[in-house]
Amino acid sequence: MQSCELSVIKYILFTFNLVFAISGIGLIVAGALVLSDVGEFSDFMEGRILAPPVVLIVTGCIVFLVASLGCYGAIRESYYMLMAFAVCLLIILIIELAVGIAAAVYKNDFQMTMKDLMKSSMKRFENSRTDRDAWNRIQTKLMCCGVEGPTDWPENARPMSCCHPTREGAPPPESFHCQAAKPEDGIMYQDGCFYQLQAKAESSAKILIGVGIGIAFIEVIGIILACWLASAIKNKE
Repeated sequence: MQSCELSVIKYILFTFNLVFAISGIGLIVAGALVLSDVGEFSDFMEGRILAPPVVLIVTGCIVFLVASLGCYGAIRESYYMLMAFAVCLLIILIIELAVGIAAAVYKNDFQMTMKDLMKSSMKRFENSRTDRDAWNRIQTKLMCCGVEGPTDWPENARPMSCCHPTREGAPPPESFHCQAAKPEDGIMYQDGCFYQLQAKAESSAKILIGVGIGIAFIEVIGIILACWLASAIKNKE
């Protein structure tokens, strides 16, 4: 009976680890997608704001390797490999929780830092090609203007990327029209880029949180199964 129980647990854990390995690949893909989505606006983000998707990619790689260890330990019925597998899962779970808590605690700090970076970049717009390219890219892609709105730009220095044609198929406004435009003219983007970028970052964060919770749930199951099988192997001895 004990041998039958051991075999059942072994193959359940082996199957679980195959699913776990696939989830590791899912972590890598999710992290890469989020990083590519917000990474193009990295000029306005500190490294720590971009850290969560990077951590997710690294975690995915580790998860894949740990899943391989779990599969091997289950097939070999090795008590020590299974306990090492359980400890690795526990460490990964703690790291994920720590990253999630840190992101929640410092959320407002991240937002203020991002706004300050955008304001500093705006001041360098005239003298820095890098900053000009960054602002033109974000204003065109996110259809926004300025940090909090069009009034952040001096009227005689408002970039053309702040403006858009009045209707589809119409020619873009001239530079002097854009610089002298008023909100009621309908040729300027009215939303500030900070709010648009903030919304994009929060959307990406929700994806990371959802994936992280799913993986954490799988890890808890893995720890229980590994300890159960290790205990059965120990009793068999």
